[in-house]
Amino acid sequence: MSEFRIQGDTGEWEVVIGLEVHAQVTSNAKLFSGAATEFGAEPNSQVSLIDAAMPGMLPTPNKECIRQAVRTGMALGAVINKYSRFDRKNYFYADLPQGYQISQLYHPIVGEGRIEISLDEKDPEAFTKEIGIERIHIEQDAGKLMHDQHPTRSYVDLNRAGVALMEIVSRPDMRSPAEAGAYVKKLRSILRYVGSCDGNMEEGSMRADVNVSVRKPGGELGTRTETKNVNSVRFVMAAIEYEARRQVETLESGGRIVQETRLFDPDRGETRSMRSKEDAHDYRYFPDPDLLPLVLDDAFLDACKASLPELPDAKRRRYESDLGLSAYNAAVLTADAETARWFEALLAESARVQAKGEQEVARPAANWLISDLYGALNRLGKELDESPVSPVQGAELLALVADGTISGPLAKQVFEIMLETGDSAPKIVEDRGLKQTSDTGAIEAVIAEVLAKNPGQLEQYRGGKEALFGFFVGQTMKAMGGKANPAVVNELLKKALAG
Repeated sequence: MSEFRIQGDTGEWEVVIGLEVHAQVTSNAKLFSGAATEFGAEPNSQVSLIDAAMPGMLPTPNKECIRQAVRTGMALGAVINKYSRFDRKNYFYADLPQGYQISQLYHPIVGEGRIEISLDEKDPEAFTKEIGIERIHIEQDAGKLMHDQHPTRSYVDLNRAGVALMEIVSRPDMRSPAEAGAYVKKLRSILRYVGSCDGNMEEGSMRADVNVSVRKPGGELGTRTETKNVNSVRFVMAAIEYEARRQVETLESGGRIVQETRLFDPDRGETRSMRSKEDAHDYRYFPDPDLLPLVLDDAFLDACKASLPELPDAKRRRYESDLGLSAYNAAVLTADAETARWFEALLAESARVQAKGEQEVARPAANWLISDLYGALNRLGKELDESPVSPVQGAELLALVADGTISGPLAKQVFEIMLETGDSAPKIVEDRGLKQTSDTGAIEAVIAEVLAKNPGQLEQYRGGKEALFGFFVGQTMKAMGGKANPAVVNELLKKALAG
C-alpha cells in the first residue's frame, strides 16, 4: 500500500527519505537564559545578555528543557543517555551573535527509538510500519534575518536566539511521501500529548529538514539532498515528490546528484538550490568549556517517566477494547491530544448526566463529536478549542436524545440553535416547545389523517409494496413537526397499516 515508485525511461526508481525535525521545547524560558519565548513578540524584545553574547555572560542549562527532552525520548521508546554533553558548532552568520551554536554532536541526550505509523485511517492496524529514530539532541536556535523591512538593508531579530530545540533525527526508513507525512503527523501528535512541543508548524515551532535520495529498488543508496525548514506536512510531502522526480530526471539524462542544501518554494511546488555541501564546512566542533556534562540520576528519570500521559497508540487501543469504538472513530479521537481531552470530558459528563457507564455512552458521544460537532466547526472555520459548544453542553444534548425527550432530527435543530445562541439544550427545548411526544392517542390521530390523505399509497402498501412504509413514517413525522417519538410512530404505523 505504501509502495511509491517513479517510472523513468530506464525503469523504476525508489525514493529513500530521512527527516530531521526541529521541535521547539515547551518551557518557561530559553535553553541557557531566562528570556521569554512568546511567539509574535516585538523584534528584539526577548533577548537577554546571554542571548546577545555579551562578554562574560555564562550559559546555565534550563532544567525544564532537559526534562522535556527526556520525556520525549521516553515517549518514543528511546534510549535515554544518563551522560550527555554540549558542543560548540562554530560558524559565522549575522543572526548568530556568539559565532557558534551550542548543540550536542558527540554525546546526545537521547539515543535510538522508534515511531509506528499507519497509512490507513479507517483501519490503523491494517498497515503499520516502524520508523527508526537515530537520536534526539538539544540545541539552541539562531535568530532570524528580516529582509522586507528596508529597501537596501537586512535587519536582525534575536528573539529566537537561544530558544531550546530538540532535533529529532529519523533513520532513512521512509519510502514514500505518504509515509513521511504520516511520520510527521504521528511525531507531532506524540509531542503534543507529552506537552514538550506545541507542534505549530505555521509558527515555526516545528519544522523539518527533508533528506531525499533515489536508487534502483534495493540498490546502493544514492547521493542525498537536504531541503531545509519545511513547515507543513503537505509541503514535506510535496518537497519529497518534486525532489525525487528531479533527481530521477537528472540521473537519467546523464547528470549527477550534487550533495547540497535546497529550499522548498510552496508557491511553485518545487525545490531550488541554496548551497553545495560537497566541500563540507568545518564547524570545528569541540566540547563547550562553559558547560559541564549533563549527568542524569535515577530519581530524575523516574520522575520523568511517571509524568508521561497515556500516549496515542495506547489510548486508541483502549478506546476500541474498553469503550467498544470502531477502529476509525478511535483513531480520529486520539490523533490529537486536544481532541482526546475534549472527548474524555464529554464522555465523563455524559456518563454522569445519564447515570450510566462510560462504555454505554461512548458510541453516541463519539459519533456526535466526529460527525455533528466537527462538521459544524469546519463550516464555521473554527478549531475544537474555539467550539461554541462545551463538553458539558454536548453531554446535555446527548442526554435529551438518550432519554427520549427529543428525537435525532430534533437534536440536530437544537444543536444549530446552540451554535447560534450559546444556550443549553434543555433551555432551548423548554423555551421553544421542542419536546418529543410519545402520546399514543395524539400520534394515532395523526396517523389516521395521513392514511386518509394518501389512499393510493395505502393501497399499494397493502398490495405488497412494503417500501412505502418509510413514506408513511416521513409524512407522520412531518405532520407532527418532528416531535413524535420515532419508535412509537413505527410501532403504531405497523398496527394501522395492518388493519
